[in-house]
Amino acid sequence: MSRPAIIDEQRRARLLRRHRLVAEDYADTPEQVAESVVALHATTPSTVFLAAWARMQTFEVADLERALYTDRTLVKQLAMRRTLFAFPRPALADAISAVGQRVAAGERTNMLRDLRRSDEFPDPESWIERACAAVAGALVDGRTATSTELRKELPELAGIITHGQGTSWAGTSAMGPRVLSHMSALGEIVRGPNDGTWMRSRPRWTAMSDWLGEPLPVEAPDTGHRELIRRWLRRFGPGTETDIVWWLGSTKTTVRKALSELAVLEVDLDDGSVGYVMADDLEPIEPPRPAALLLPELDPTLMGWKQRDWYLGPHASHLFDRNGNGGQTVWWDGRAVGGWHQRADGSVGVHMLEKVSRPAARAIGERADQLSSWLGEARPKPGYPAPFHKVLPGG
Repeated sequence: MSRPAIIDEQRRARLLRRHRLVAEDYADTPEQVAESVVALHATTPSTVFLAAWARMQTFEVADLERALYTDRTLVKQLAMRRTLFAFPRPALADAISAVGQRVAAGERTNMLRDLRRSDEFPDPESWIERACAAVAGALVDGRTATSTELRKELPELAGIITHGQGTSWAGTSAMGPRVLSHMSALGEIVRGPNDGTWMRSRPRWTAMSDWLGEPLPVEAPDTGHRELIRRWLRRFGPGTETDIVWWLGSTKTTVRKALSELAVLEVDLDDGSVGYVMADDLEPIEPPRPAALLLPELDPTLMGWKQRDWYLGPHASHLFDRNGNGGQTVWWDGRAVGGWHQRADGSVGVHMLEKVSRPAARAIGERADQLSSWLGEARPKPGYPAPFHKVLPGG
């Protein structure tokens, strides 16, 4: 019996509508934005805000700051691929259940490796335990503190290792911040208030249960994996096993087990690969009218799949750096067709990678003007400039 097929045009229609990237499907709140893509990439602080701007009819910085710091309905958490995301509350528990313990274990292994290379730490395992206990003891009753404050206050966090001895990149690094990352991955502490602007991350750490106002309901890893993959399929499906393994930062064994426990269907994709969708998700989606998009670097749509030709075409080498970080992109009709950048005067310029029609070029220019107006005096600096930046004036 042949499998049903989902063609690339349908995949792009799903991408646009389910990720709220067309006007008739825009979100009303930042929470709806995050839910539409499972979670928002937050490695570059400005990405969270620019991703919300791209998906809402009207958006102000205060809207997202309310969700992040007042209502706390979106929470920053180190998760898939050891990447920082802003999760809606329900998905947060799934992420920590599925990914947090594995990320924390990796952090701990790396700390032990480096501590054992130094004569200053005769008992690395005990050092980590004492450091974690000291942080937990300091962050009580809703207290918040920066990494610098905690390191000054807690002698248990003192410790510097030397790396790269005898090489040109030799140097030292403090262990205290790595302890915080380890505890964060476990969901014990969380990035709370931000002392920086929306374009700069200067988090104050606090206990997760205090920040949420309740204990976090962490489940078994298998349950977390299954629920995260269910969320991904609802928003990003169809996708291949390769896509899911990459997005989750997990293994084929883990993904296959989760898929076997979900009501999914295999579908044929245009490139000859096999994709997965939820069993009740075969109905065609009405393609929206072509529209111009300007998405930030590491946007969750851009970074949602490993196999990207159906929306990137031949442009991956211009839009992604060697480490797989996607830059600022220009889209037309569900495909990436160029990149954007901010000029010295604050205006937004575009760098097209293919020729588009006059109506498309006009719409892209109008969208760039809208972003310029919204940014105003703000100058968010890309954390991961795409390769196309090298050919820009002054690049």
